[in-house]
Amino acid sequence: MRHKEFDKSRVVKYLVWTFALAYLIQFGVGLLYQRGNMMIGQLVMAGMMFVPMLGVLLSGGKLSGMGWRLQIKKNIKAILIGWFVPAVLTAIGAALYFIIFPGHFDLSGSSMGPDALEQLQVQGISYPMYVLISLVSSLTYAPLLNTFVSLGEEIGWRGFLYPQLRAKLGREKGWLLGGIIWGAWHWPLIGLIGYEYGTEYFGFPVVGMLVFCVFTIAMGILCDWLYEQSGSIWVPSICHGAINAAGTLPLAICLPNTGSARLLGPMPNGLIAGLPILITAVLLGRKEPSTENS
Repeated sequence: MRHKEFDKSRVVKYLVWTFALAYLIQFGVGLLYQRGNMMIGQLVMAGMMFVPMLGVLLSGGKLSGMGWRLQIKKNIKAILIGWFVPAVLTAIGAALYFIIFPGHFDLSGSSMGPDALEQLQVQGISYPMYVLISLVSSLTYAPLLNTFVSLGEEIGWRGFLYPQLRAKLGREKGWLLGGIIWGAWHWPLIGLIGYEYGTEYFGFPVVGMLVFCVFTIAMGILCDWLYEQSGSIWVPSICHGAINAAGTLPLAICLPNTGSARLLGPMPNGLIAGLPILITAVLLGRKEPSTENS
């Protein structure tokens, strides 16, 4: 299923292509945001998720052998973990954040802005009902829809790069370096548009870049562990799609301007709200790898 031997030349080519294309796109997104074209910028960011897959192809890699059969019956446990556990861990992390910062909890909809709230009222939807609808979607169909976009990244990270790093460095060091690389891939967005943490925090943007790497290390371990267990590239893609679906929900019940507290939560890429995912990653890292699908 996986690449067993470390191929330095191919890994270097992959990283050059993947970072060059992604950074070029991100600088373009920065320009779009500066000109007020945020919606177009968000669509471009979604398209950027296919860059790691392109990196594999442009570096001479192959997509075969990554586990293209989902094998639902065999992998039902891994699928359910990938689908629901990210939302559960996100909820626990958000609850922990709001226990520490109760004043940041807000169900007034101030994070949406008056125009969006007015549109909800026209439709006869209260803001708490909107939050509930968003929660239900993040647990049902949203992870599935996101899976097909997340697949573009998972092919590159879990399907190609992580096995290569593991072959060279071993499991734990490969996970650590892989997570740092995955986080660094997003760095221009963090610096240019305040991706994930905004811009009003101590040490902008460097601290945000480092904190985000903590999150990508943890999520990388969870996704790669699911890949180990299932032998199917679809399963980590489901997990990736699920965290993208649930991860922003805590912002809907949080005050919009919390300054440096954004580095702590309420999203799971914060240092406090991300503790459940980080602890889960540590526990998974201590488990022996599955040999059935490796």
